[in-house]
Amino acid sequence: GVATGLAVTGTGGDVLFVEANGMNGTKGGLTLTGQLGDVMKESARIALTYVRAHADELDIPDGAFDEREFHVHVPAGAIPKDGPSAGITMATALASRLTGRPVRSDTAMTGEITLTGQVLPIGGLKEKALAAQRAGINRLIIPRRNEPDIDDIPEHLRKRMKFILVDTVDEVLEAALEKPARRGRARAAAAG
Repeated sequence: GVATGLAVTGTGGDVLFVEANGMNGTKGGLTLTGQLGDVMKESARIALTYVRAHADELDIPDGAFDEREFHVHVPAGAIPKDGPSAGITMATALASRLTGRPVRSDTAMTGEITLTGQVLPIGGLKEKALAAQRAGINRLIIPRRNEPDIDDIPEHLRKRMKFILVDTVDEVLEAALEKPARRGRARAAAAG
């Protein structure tokens, strides 16, 4: 339920963590904390809608949304945060929480999402990549449409980084989440 995102601040790039949790409560309720601006709140709603709409494909257990409320928090609550580029990070944190699959700890991400699961380009890739480097993260998931911006990153840093270019949230989750346990083979072995 925790994913690493990237942001641009007044002083350059920064790494931010997005936490997601679920609890008994109002069906489909969403609580957002961390001093988020309106655009970032919209991104969280879009992320939850996307994950709910694709629950079957994500192997989210039946009933996972019944009488459940979700909470998305971006720590450092004293610092205002806004913008759409945390969309894929929020979707990943929610999917991680609901599937029980941890997010890869060596990975950070940035990208805006749409309700249909498209990943849209972002600004400030150079600053975000430098922030990831400072945090010791060398694997970045970014929108495919930002590929030309990779050239803006100093070559000596670019060589140490792995950029995973994505067009859809499905591709993000495939790259970001640890592989699921092999339940299918276990079931087959138990039945056989």
